[in-house]
Amino acid sequence: MVFVMNRTVITVVGKDKVGIIAKVCTYLAGNNINILDISQTIVQDFFNMMMIVDVSKTSKEFDQIIEELDQIGAEIGVKIRAQHEDIFDKMHRI
Repeated sequence: MVFVMNRTVITVVGKDKVGIIAKVCTYLAGNNINILDISQTIVQDFFNMMMIVDVSKTSKEFDQIIEELDQIGAEIGVKIRAQHEDIFDKMHRI
């Protein structure tokens, strides 16, 4: 049996504070979502993280993941957005 990777782009933006990465990564690990690539920067007090993840092994529907990440973002004061990689690519193509 061959699994096809279902890549998703997750972005996290907001004021920097302790625990942002931990909270997001704990959620992903708890839902069997594998981080393939991650980039994070802090410019003055602003936190910005972009992740490419594989959601092919999670049991949750994509809409539920989006909703739960949105809730986590609201709890910790950041904006978390998840998009399928192909949609992200089309939106950011020049």
